[in-house]
Amino acid sequence: MDKATVIGLVLGFGLILGSIGMGGGGYAPFVDLPSCMIVIGGSVAATLINFPLKAALNTFGVVMKCFLFKLPEPIEVIAQFKSLAEVARREGLLALENKITEIEDAFMKRGIESLAAGAGAEEIAKTLQTELTYIEQRHVSGKKIVDSVGAAAPAFGMIGTLIGLVQMLRSLDDPSQIGGGMATALLTTLYGALVANVICIPLAGKLEARNTEEATVRELMIQGISLLAEGMTPRQLEEQLVAFLSPKSRTRVSTS
Repeated sequence: MDKATVIGLVLGFGLILGSIGMGGGGYAPFVDLPSCMIVIGGSVAATLINFPLKAALNTFGVVMKCFLFKLPEPIEVIAQFKSLAEVARREGLLALENKITEIEDAFMKRGIESLAAGAGAEEIAKTLQTELTYIEQRHVSGKKIVDSVGAAAPAFGMIGTLIGLVQMLRSLDDPSQIGGGMATALLTTLYGALVANVICIPLAGKLEARNTEEATVRELMIQGISLLAEGMTPRQLEEQLVAFLSPKSRTRVSTS
């Protein structure tokens, strides 16, 4: 569970709802079903028109990476490769098969399985690099769809505002209808801004950060498997892999 994403969403909506509650009048004036239909329904409709159905449905799985997906820490991955290098140094690459059950990450596990089965370093690296390319493509596609919803929501909020104004202007002779038209006019703009700025734009940014983090860790794993195949000593392997770390993290490795 990514605590930052959850805390950010709860804090954002909490402050907004808290401000509404402190203003008096309760929350009822800020609830309008037609406004919600225009913003949410319109954004979903625009997304389905703009993207294939399969890609749109896959977005839910990609967005969940903002909440549930946890990557292994690069320092932990380096320590794991160092341990594997010690085993390979003593008993050979075939002995790595006994360590596969200790590897939790599916991407790294597939690479070590192939290595223990006798596949060449170049073949393994090519296969894993291809998988990484498609992972990145899925992430980019998901981010693009979230960005699209973030752009559509304020636009449909403006459409709702225009609808509300038209309804209000057509009902000037009936004061009882003016309030409903004005509510739709204002609340659709509010809903559109909330969907875009509290949900979609921040989640798109988190997806981009997640994609960068995952690509770095996967590249680290590919490099580690290649170094294992070359028969590097544990110390040499570690020295090669710390290049993926920040200077501060490298200090932590050297002191461990």
